Amino acid sequence: MFKPLIAAVAAAPLFAGAAFAGPYVNVETNAGWTGDDYTGATTDLHVGFEGALGDSANYYVQGGPAIVAVDGVDTETQFSGKAGLGFGIAESLSAYGEVSFLTADDSDDLGVGGKLGVKYSF
Repeated sequence: MFKPLIAAVAAAPLFAGAAFAGPYVNVETNAGWTGDDYTGATTDLHVGFEGALGDSANYYVQGGPAIVAVDGVDTETQFSGKAGLGFGIAESLSAYGEVSFLTADDSDDLGVGGKLGVKYSF
């Protein structure tokens, strides 16, 4: 019940003070296999907002239902979300970071993930 509220509050600093450039819809499926054995998939049905932060940075925040289909287990619908930042370091070099979460029916804890990276463009 409080998980979506917690996620929204946690993501608020990422877009505070910035103008919303635009809403979007993002449908994404992440599936997994071990060898040739299918293990499951999670499909996110997200609505989000993205925009610029100054001249060289951007942000996004999105959330919505996540359909979790683990092989051999009943399909569940959870709530998931992501928030991220990207910024230019030099003309051909940029950096990015993302925080994501997924609720679980049998726990008050959120599954949380993160990624950081750099991108060099030729």
